[in-house]
Amino acid sequence: MKFTELKLKIRRVSRKGQVMLVSILTLGAVMIGVTAVSGLLVVYQIRISSDITNSAKAIFASDAGIDWALYQVLKPTSTAAKPIFSNGARFDVICKNSSGNQVQCADRSVSSIKSNGFYGAISRAFELNL
Repeated sequence: MKFTELKLKIRRVSRKGQVMLVSILTLGAVMIGVTAVSGLLVVYQIRISSDITNSAKAIFASDAGIDWALYQVLKPTSTAAKPIFSNGARFDVICKNSSGNQVQCADRSVSSIKSNGFYGAISRAFELNL
């Protein structure tokens, strides 16, 4: 075997090693990418599941706002103050008459009540048409 033939054989063997190395590095990069994406999706799922609790608190605050406004409509002489929740939730109530103008909830001309409930960064709303 001549020296040049031996040299060509060594080059072919080393190229096969390079292809194997590049293949393993590519597969490793793909696996790391898939793992990173699946980890990100799990983080989003965990965040959504914790927001469900906050969303329920905002919904119940909004419902309490509707109840409070209805009490104001049905008992206009009442001096019931807006409730303060111990969990930090709150609500805002907007009462409108039939022409769409905003009025006091104790007014007899109330035709719709919209209550927005808030907890943290979450807000939920209910609207009641009378």
